Amino acid sequence: MNSINLIGRLTKDIQLRYTNSGKAVANATLAVDRRFQKDKTDFINLVIWDKQAENLANYTGKGSRIGVNGRIETDSYEKDGQRVFKTEVVVENFTFLDSKNDSQGGQQQGGQYTQTQQPAYDNNDPFQPGGGPIEVTDSDLPF
Repeated sequence: MNSINLIGRLTKDIQLRYTNSGKAVANATLAVDRRFQKDKTDFINLVIWDKQAENLANYTGKGSRIGVNGRIETDSYEKDGQRVFKTEVVVENFTFLDSKNDSQGGQQQGGQYTQTQQPAYDNNDPFQPGGGPIEVTDSDLPF
């Protein structure tokens, strides 16, 4: 089974091209932080085809957070007498992971995504930064 799931941020705007037959193809690089080594990042080359390539190019930009799933493909070729190996992820599905506030509060400027306002937090919501404590009584427990 050849399957991969990644979450990361685009390192640059999507490069959208069309084949001679009119099929859309896009290339991108996804920056993925390592789970247990927060100071290390892997840069994964992506290839996206057809309508998904157009959608990704139209609705994301540098710094956009996305989730992808797909398959790994490897290839090799000769260049200047040296064997060059290439590994990339062929994206089968992707998900936009920037919150609605991020996409509404930000704007696209020269290929860079800039945040124009911070989302408002409710200080009484225990699941938000600075939220209040959750009180649990014995009657709340299921056992």
